[in-house]
Amino acid sequence: MNLSEVLNSINYNKEDLFQDLPDVTTKEYVAFIVNKSFSYFPDTILQANEMNLRPHADPRMQYHYLQNSIRKRKRFSKWAKKNDSSALDAVKRYYGYSPQKAEEALSILNEQQIEYLITIYKGGSE
Repeated sequence: MNLSEVLNSINYNKEDLFQDLPDVTTKEYVAFIVNKSFSYFPDTILQANEMNLRPHADPRMQYHYLQNSIRKRKRFSKWAKKNDSSALDAVKRYYGYSPQKAEEALSILNEQQIEYLITIYKGGSE
């Protein structure tokens, strides 16, 4: 059982994955990841939040709640990923900043200053 099978069974085809292999699917069901994937959509964010409020609930109960409370619809979204930037790395190394401070510094620096820092560190090669 992979994540796409779980999401398809909740979103679209409404097949019960826990019916055939209850023990295996209970161990493989990762509620946090499933809830995170439903938090991207305005029509499913409330259901995802309800399950986030109840992390102690049985995975089978969480799955059935989502399967029965979410309307049938095809949903797809790309996962939000952090932007790995050579400019961010150069600012962190040059000034000794944390990632948060480096992002703030990037908003203050102009293009010439950023290019200078990148050329000094060549994207983290030094």
